[in-house]
Amino acid sequence: MTLPETACPRTVSIDSSAPRRTKIAASLALLACVGCCALPYLIVAGLLTGAGAAVLQQTLTAVAIGLGVLALGMWWMYRRRAAKRAAAAGANGCADPTCAC
Repeated sequence: MTLPETACPRTVSIDSSAPRRTKIAASLALLACVGCCALPYLIVAGLLTGAGAAVLQQTLTAVAIGLGVLALGMWWMYRRRAAKRAAAAGANGCADPTCAC
C-alpha cells in the first residue's frame, strides 16, 4: 500500500546537529585517543618512562571510552527530547498516530 505524498506531511523538522556539549565531549575523547597514540614517541624522546607510559595508556584509554560513551549518551538524549518536543508541538510525521510512514 502506497500513500500519496500529502498523506504524511512533515511540518516540523528535527535539528539533527549535535549540541555543543556533545561536540566538546567527543573532541576530548578524540584528544585522549591521540594522546594514547603519541605515547611511543614520548618514550623514544625520553620524556616518559615505560612504566609511566603503561599507566598513562590505561588511564587515557579509560578516559577516551568514558568520554565517547558520555558524548553518545548526551546526543541520544538530545535527539529524544527534540523528538518529544516535536511530537508535543503537533508535528506531523512518525509521531503522529494518523501517519503510516
